[in-house]
Amino acid sequence: MSASIHYHSGFTSLSGFRLSKPKAATRHESLRLGGSSVRCQGGGEDRRVTLSNGNDSLGICRVLNGMWQTSGGWGRIDRNDAVDAMLRYADTGLSTFDMADHYGPAEDLYGIFINRVRRERPPELLDEVRGLTKWVPPPVKMTRSYVENSINVSRKRMDVSCLDMLQFHWWDYSNPGYLDALKHLTDLKGEGKIKTVALTNFDSERLGIILENGIPVVSNQVQHSIVDMRPQQKMAELCRLTGVKLITYGTVLGGLLSEKFLDTNLTIPFAGPPLNTPSLQKYKRMVDAWGGWSLFQTLLQTLKKVATKHGVSIPTVAVKYILDQPAVGGSMVGVRLGLAEHIQDTNAVFSLVLDEEDVSSIQEVAGKGKDLMRVIGDCGDEYRRA
Repeated sequence: MSASIHYHSGFTSLSGFRLSKPKAATRHESLRLGGSSVRCQGGGEDRRVTLSNGNDSLGICRVLNGMWQTSGGWGRIDRNDAVDAMLRYADTGLSTFDMADHYGPAEDLYGIFINRVRRERPPELLDEVRGLTKWVPPPVKMTRSYVENSINVSRKRMDVSCLDMLQFHWWDYSNPGYLDALKHLTDLKGEGKIKTVALTNFDSERLGIILENGIPVVSNQVQHSIVDMRPQQKMAELCRLTGVKLITYGTVLGGLLSEKFLDTNLTIPFAGPPLNTPSLQKYKRMVDAWGGWSLFQTLLQTLKKVATKHGVSIPTVAVKYILDQPAVGGSMVGVRLGLAEHIQDTNAVFSLVLDEEDVSSIQEVAGKGKDLMRVIGDCGDEYRRA
């Protein structure tokens, strides 16, 4: 069963923005634990979600295959092995792929993959497969022709007439060109070249402005993990009122939230596993900003207890915890296509139900870290601060 998420025409006020009225509560009621709201839910009905705004909607798998790892720095990607791996993920129900115009060959790999699905798989699987891409333009003038030409490149590379979702990123808020770009993207959506328009790394203030301008975005992709709970401090409430959902990345901190880094000491050179990928290096800096390696070890030990209790892995617990957060529609798990696979662990997310004891123990440790909203700022500010 898909959960439908709607953006309504009725409005109420929040911090000066006109926002839609909250929808009625579903049977997945919230538990108030330690000042944070967490939904305990499980079962097959949690596998897919429909993101929607007005007449726009898109059904996706709630755990997305993140393809940043194809951009270099994680090991050489063999094209045929990568596409074979994409088919294996899709065959097990992990059928939503997230990429970007600048993720190396990601869009090209998707184009090869989707053609093999068309030729080699039943129509039912083709109906479930989704390819979400991002457009990260330089801060030039956002004319209609520039926007359309850029989107046409992704359509050609992915070999689709209509992009399932275009997630838009903008570097500099002092340049209001992001509104021009989004209006052109909305026009392209009306012409059938994009199915849904979304955002990536926008903060709460700008998300409100975009909705005020009548741009029907269905989601905002932001960094969100047990260590980085910033989206729950401000943006989740805005999303609750408007129906916009969060798609999260960095949810397993590039692999730091795993058994591999449990009981290790990275303060001693060469004593622990190497931080030999861009994602490990990026999220180690996030751990340092949050509370340091010693506190992170306490968090890993807590997650290991919860994982052992349920017969799953630490990453499975970490992903499920974030999927259960308010406003979260889906969470990203990076895939090293043709190099390593975690299909079983990932699918275990959908049958895992975290109880109140699990959630309380995780919150107790997570709450000992620093408030990253104060350290970094709102969602996406890490990309806009010198």
